[in-house]
Amino acid sequence: MKTKFSVLLSIYYKEKPENFRECMESIYSQSVLPDEVVLVEDGKLTEELYEVINKYENMESLVRFVTVPLSENRGLGLALAEGIHHCNNELVARMDTDDICAPDRFERQLNAFANNPKLDIVGGYISEFAEDKEHIISERTVPLGNYSIKQYQRKRDAFNHMTVMYKKSAVLEAGNYKDCPLMEDSLLWADMIRNHCHMANIGETLVYARTGNDMLERRGGYAYFLKYRSGRKRILKTGTISKSDYFVTVMAQFVVCMMPLSMRRLVFNKILRK
Repeated sequence: MKTKFSVLLSIYYKEKPENFRECMESIYSQSVLPDEVVLVEDGKLTEELYEVINKYENMESLVRFVTVPLSENRGLGLALAEGIHHCNNELVARMDTDDICAPDRFERQLNAFANNPKLDIVGGYISEFAEDKEHIISERTVPLGNYSIKQYQRKRDAFNHMTVMYKKSAVLEAGNYKDCPLMEDSLLWADMIRNHCHMANIGETLVYARTGNDMLERRGGYAYFLKYRSGRKRILKTGTISKSDYFVTVMAQFVVCMMPLSMRRLVFNKILRK
């Protein structure tokens, strides 16, 4: 069964073809199918990735597949900002090209919108795995209600970006995605809060997300900290967080970024995850 909503993804050359293929299969095997998938090609890709893309371009009878090629790599924020303009439906589901949807993810989110038409965005939990999604390492839970989401967002992201489904109009009215490396989603949530959007999460796993040492290594070091601090400064300017929120989170992030990988893994698994 197909329903009128879009799935928005962005891919770049470092993606592994096997992970991308597994992601796409999880979309095409949903209990409720989208009628459109929009894939932003963020710069030139590998031949192996183009082969996977070609497979789904040839399955137009099942789901409309739209590619948006960018001549050079712009980064996730600007790639999604372009991609959302190519989505022909009001409801848009985000997905990362190396993750896996739960089989009824879209059905659950569509039901949430049907039950509460005032909603502008609905996300959910993620279950994290390294190699096999049957072996879950951790779960990232998030607050469920509108008020608790907006309070939680002052310190940490209240949405798992790869799980959200939102109204295209709400995202565009809030200013769309912006170029904010590592924090393009955080800045969008702040802009949507400032624009009085109605928010919710579903208290169940909607996406199985790949994690492991590579992810933890990327979230360490001084360069990562500088990008985080820059993003938090921009969020501070939205007026959705206080100076106290800013300083507390930046100081905490500095400590996490500078600690050894083994300690960072412990913090993520024992404190920041369930």
